[in-house]
Amino acid sequence: MNIGMLYAAAAYAAWGLFPVYFKALQPIAPMEILMHRMLWSLLFLAVVIAWRRQWAWLGDVVRRPKVLAGFAASAILLSSNWFIYIWAVNNNRVVDASLGYFINPLFNVLLGFLILRERLRPVQWTAVALAAAGVAWLTWQGGQLPWVALTLAVTFGLYGLLRKTASLGALEGLALETLLLFPLALAYLAVLTLQGRNGFASAPLSLQLLLAAAGPITAIPLLLFAAGARRIPLSVLGLLQYIGPTLQLLLGVWLYHEPFGGSRMFGFALIWGALAVYSLEGVWRVWRGKPGAA
Repeated sequence: MNIGMLYAAAAYAAWGLFPVYFKALQPIAPMEILMHRMLWSLLFLAVVIAWRRQWAWLGDVVRRPKVLAGFAASAILLSSNWFIYIWAVNNNRVVDASLGYFINPLFNVLLGFLILRERLRPVQWTAVALAAAGVAWLTWQGGQLPWVALTLAVTFGLYGLLRKTASLGALEGLALETLLLFPLALAYLAVLTLQGRNGFASAPLSLQLLLAAAGPITAIPLLLFAAGARRIPLSVLGLLQYIGPTLQLLLGVWLYHEPFGGSRMFGFALIWGALAVYSLEGVWRVWRGKPGAA
């Protein structure tokens, strides 16, 4: 269990430090960064799969159109989530991005109720209500919906819902998603090159190497997460997931000096309170050994 916690914590810490990486790529347009992330992730995953000799799944998937359609949908959601996140980081909205991943666990609970017909316990309803109050407060204070946070939470929540019922594991699933997106990415970069707007081609070598590193930077945390998830209880994994958005929030406030005044902090506090209620209730149910603790 200790090594599992280490793997999972390392994965969430890596995701929490993503703003540092994407800030370093700021000279490149967000859409071009997204396309390169698809390409280099596919290349890196292909190397990993070849090394592990895990190609059998690909032939089976090709013969199953419904599976391909499901992964095409999840690929669209994942790429949308990636783009909004990259755009947010490079437009000084790291705090907003962190809010999205704080909201995400509670949005997953709501999705379970609305789509999977799961019954919510009273404490879970309390947590969802607190989170909704936090979003309403931030909307009132800011004069508009916190659309960056909500878009990230919705796209990642729906992506997780699709992957929950998918027939492939994390490694193979991401490989298939990037493979399906590969033609789009290649065509987009080809058009940029023909128009003389390919930022990668004109960038210094250091930036080119940094952009090519998007492959392992994307895939390695995923592999660490998959390894950790197999070794530790879901309740522990649920608590560790807050490492990522907490690091993002700290980076946004302390390193990038984004505004985080008292009124905004109150909205975040309502959402943190919702997460505390939700998480503590889950831990208590595990400790008590009641049915449905997972």
